[in-house]
Amino acid sequence: MLRFVHCCVTSCQLHRFRNRSVDMGWEKRDRGGLYYTRSKKVGGRVVREYVGGGILGHIAALQDAQERQWREVEADVWEEERERIEALVAPVEDLCEATELLYRAALLAAGFRRHQRGEWRRKREPKE
Repeated sequence: MLRFVHCCVTSCQLHRFRNRSVDMGWEKRDRGGLYYTRSKKVGGRVVREYVGGGILGHIAALQDAQERQWREVEADVWEEERERIEALVAPVEDLCEATELLYRAALLAAGFRRHQRGEWRRKREPKE
């Protein structure tokens, strides 16, 4: 859960939080103070987008952290759903395998063979 750390924050301390994911886009430049940037892919390349410094950067960092957290929660929910569906499908797949084994055994016992690993055909009787 995203928690806001309540403390007295000066402009040069704005990027420091307990949550390291909030800390990701902050960078210090020689000409000024701290700036918050976002990385995104444009045309297959990673491009840094300048957001701002100070309070604006702080707010953007918190928003990005919250979005990352929501994506993680959503990914967890989808993973749980996938596992639940796989648990429901597993017995059906086992039943299908057993059924296939039984029908193959029945066809082989009845004198059929698979023609070039395709359709089932009756074996030819030897000529007398």
